[in-house]
Amino acid sequence: MKVPATLALSAALACATAHASAQDLRSSRRSISYHTVNIQGLEIFYREAGPADAPTVLLLHGFPSSSRMWEPLLPLLADRYHVIAPDYPGFGNSSAPPPSAFTYTFDNIAGVIGELTTKLGLGKYVLFMQDYGGPVGFRMALAHSERVRGIIIQNAVSHEQGLSPLWEARRRYWADPAHELEALKANFTSLAATRQRHLGSSPHPERYDPDTWGDEYAFLTRPGQAEIQATLFLDYRTNVASYPKWQDWLRKMRPPTLVVWGKYDPSFTVAGATAYRDDVPDAEVHILEAGHFALDEAADEIAALVRDFLARLDKDKD
Repeated sequence: MKVPATLALSAALACATAHASAQDLRSSRRSISYHTVNIQGLEIFYREAGPADAPTVLLLHGFPSSSRMWEPLLPLLADRYHVIAPDYPGFGNSSAPPPSAFTYTFDNIAGVIGELTTKLGLGKYVLFMQDYGGPVGFRMALAHSERVRGIIIQNAVSHEQGLSPLWEARRRYWADPAHELEALKANFTSLAATRQRHLGSSPHPERYDPDTWGDEYAFLTRPGQAEIQATLFLDYRTNVASYPKWQDWLRKMRPPTLVVWGKYDPSFTVAGATAYRDDVPDAEVHILEAGHFALDEAADEIAALVRDFLARLDKDKD
């Protein structure tokens, strides 16, 4: 007997839902809201989702993005978790004073975001760190280890072997910023570099929304941004110097750790993902068919892995 097309479609959808619903990925935007709060005289923007009394996940964005990069994930977590995603000073919708008015270092950015968590009353949270979110988050973790229930790493490096050959030009900038600034722009902040940061070596460029790198490049070309980003990136060398300290913290604290890593990343190698097992042997590492901004291509897969990880944390707490 021939099955009507509508019934066949319903059966296919039911089958797909059955496979996806192990983590119950119901998209819900109803609780998502957008706020600004004053921290150290700066207007710090953040996105909030989910019940305020639920376990908190603090999402720390990368370069040159903002909390906007987390938008695909927010509705997939908001039914069970309290999610906070801030914009750093100089990024997104937060204040972007010139370097003469705010010292753009990762220490200072971590201090501002740490004050935000205190102001919002976040006593404990899971840190979800991507790219620049790693240097910010590890500084916060070392300052207040008691607040960290677990960590989720998405293409955020804490080991030298995670740095690709692209970092050779970036190291030259650290050594001689006056003469290497133009080379850094081509390598790091040009439209071509901004596009490539998303696409990497992905065999599926058609899955990528060009608005992502178009919007980021528009952000990078706003008045004052060139100086802000060059100043902050000069401080990135302090992150590489801090890798041993972060690794020591991981070895001592052994936090529950989930690593979800886009393997097509042109800046951070897969070796940077597996290196976390050297520090936390029980770390759960997943190498994804995705790029530096893995949510571009693997939002559902990441959401499922994160929900499973968080559910186990909650179970262990009970």
